[in-house]
Amino acid sequence: MSGIVGYVGRKQAGPKILQCLRKLEHLGYDSAGLAVGSGQAVHVRQAAGTLRNLEAALRLNPVRGKFGIGRTGWTSGRACMAEPGRQPEAPHEGIIVALAGRPTNLEALRSSLPCPDRNSSRAAAEILAMLIAKHRRRGTPLEDALRHAADEIQGNCALAAISREEPGKIAVARLGLSAINVGLGRNENFTASDLPALLAWTRDVIRLEDRDIAVLTSRGVLVTDADARPVSRPVHHVLWDPLVAEKSGYKHFMLKEIFEQPRSIRETVLGRLDERSGTVFLDELGVTRRELQEIRHLNVIGSGSSWHAGLAAKSMIERLARVHVGVEYGSEFRYGDPVIDERVLTLVISQSGETADAVASQELAHEKGSKTIAICNSVNSTVALRARGAIYTNAGPELAAESTKSFASQLTALYLFAMYLGQVRGHLSARRSSQCARSLLELPVLAESALELAGRCERLARQVAHAGRVLFLGRGIHYPVVLEGARKLQELAHIQAIGCASGEMRHGPTAIVDADMVVVVIATVDQASQASRLRYEKTLAQLRELKARQAHVLCIANQGDKRVWRLAHEVVPVPTTQELLQPVVEIIPLQLLAYHAAALLGLDIDQPRDIGRKVTSD
Repeated sequence: MSGIVGYVGRKQAGPKILQCLRKLEHLGYDSAGLAVGSGQAVHVRQAAGTLRNLEAALRLNPVRGKFGIGRTGWTSGRACMAEPGRQPEAPHEGIIVALAGRPTNLEALRSSLPCPDRNSSRAAAEILAMLIAKHRRRGTPLEDALRHAADEIQGNCALAAISREEPGKIAVARLGLSAINVGLGRNENFTASDLPALLAWTRDVIRLEDRDIAVLTSRGVLVTDADARPVSRPVHHVLWDPLVAEKSGYKHFMLKEIFEQPRSIRETVLGRLDERSGTVFLDELGVTRRELQEIRHLNVIGSGSSWHAGLAAKSMIERLARVHVGVEYGSEFRYGDPVIDERVLTLVISQSGETADAVASQELAHEKGSKTIAICNSVNSTVALRARGAIYTNAGPELAAESTKSFASQLTALYLFAMYLGQVRGHLSARRSSQCARSLLELPVLAESALELAGRCERLARQVAHAGRVLFLGRGIHYPVVLEGARKLQELAHIQAIGCASGEMRHGPTAIVDADMVVVVIATVDQASQASRLRYEKTLAQLRELKARQAHVLCIANQGDKRVWRLAHEVVPVPTTQELLQPVVEIIPLQLLAYHAAALLGLDIDQPRDIGRKVTSD
């Protein structure tokens, strides 16, 4: 996912744009560029690789000016910012475009250009710059040309454009699901595709809606809709502390965010649970108690880690509220013909609230008559605003490409919802509610205890890092945990890892187990649950079989469990809680294993290869 920023004001734009771009590095990129304008010219500087390369180019060839735009992204070294008649190293006199996302009709747009431009254009940003230039006749303001161009563009993208002919102005457009924000300052204004880029300068943010065009100058901001009519968009005051978006002494954002999980769990529970009675308060839900009593089915939608959280939610909700739950990938649901209606409630789980698959799936659910509730970390995101209500996870900004603390917060929020639904529908007694509340309130302390295993996980990561293949096994609610653990290892350490339901081992996976494979098994047990004890005994039998096949077995087990120690080569002992909350504790050592394995292999942890965050669609 690429990121774009812009600045216009009374100070030098170059340093401010660079600082904003640094806050977008968590999105991943292989090139960066900026364009800075003055009254005489607009200058573009670009570089493949990291922002350090762009800074080096600027030291050799400085730029000066008080308005400009910048971009990072995956471009395989191609120009990431462009204008008609591109000459990246020379002063520019045309229209310069920074683009986040990619139009789906790019070839059609190229064909609509005049012949000389059509033949020379390559990069998407260059094609859009030429398209804007095509609509710009004498006296036509930049924003009107951008609006006419936007009418031809299909797909999800955000654009920021500047021109030498209109110094001190930035025109910004949001098209489809690609979020773009405008930050309001004093005698200066900003734009950015991601909030962390703005927090060092302002907390007052306008969120553009689909087909909005914003004009930024040092004097103010004007927002118009697709018909060029001025519109008033609400100004949101962002409560995130800018210091939270820093590494704070940790080597990587991911490690910092792993260690922030106890706090994020506390913040998710705070104000929503009565400790003595176990009563859950979800005033922001937006769905009445009567509506919850009448639903016949629950539909859960997510992608990536959010889908894994949804699988865990199925066990939580069916156990505590006795409502049937179906879990769907957003990328599949949006293209299907689901059998849902007004008596089906849809939970949309999304860390950012901007994932294209989540937004499109939510729209489809609404078309079918289903009410939606967002489980989201981002206040005023698209998914949250379009839902009947939202449960915000309050995890704070998550800047590593890999989800860690938001996954723990999602599991916590979903457990709260399961308790609430069980109470509303009369399936969760006061005694059971009180027990659940005590377990939930103990969870942050248990997460802190699990984090004390970091040193042990670092040592064990050596075995995982040098393994050619890793198999993860778990039963019941532990199955989503192994899926999440396997995905972390795949994406961070680029190791072939498979997550499998333990009961499915005999249906194929057993055939690939040998002495060269590391097998990670979730072998925890809730002794208060008969079903959990039964699953545990089956897991022990499976450990004996794996040992007979000479696999190297690494177990996540309860502290003090001597039976598992006798059957596994290595054991990571985690604190014990009730089974439905155990995934929050179990995932921590798996996150640490993946992190340390990637570090040992010398891989980029915060920006793993080909991993995009936020607005993605398959």
